Amino acid sequence: MNFFRLDTRLGILVPHLVNEWEHYDQEKRENILFQWEKIRGAIPDRIADLEQEINEKQNALSDESNFLKSCQLNSEISELASIINDLWLWYRTHQDITHKAHL
Repeated sequence: MNFFRLDTRLGILVPHLVNEWEHYDQEKRENILFQWEKIRGAIPDRIADLEQEINEKQNALSDESNFLKSCQLNSEISELASIINDLWLWYRTHQDITHKAHL
């Protein structure tokens, strides 16, 4: 059974548990946590890639004289920043879960 699914907006697998956490046996919980830690560990790299895209779009924006194209670039930058924010939320929120699960 797969406990994660791809969030295409974020570009990472996110937890997708069918049952409450308490309904999984200890072995499944450990497996889920192990998989999540691998995914979670890649989040900073994903953020760095998105920050690079933002920098490229900001550079293009500084040279852009077409108003509509400037608006489009600003919108794309805003969306990338929103994705980064959501990724940080996933990264920070679930470190608490994994810590509590090991107690």
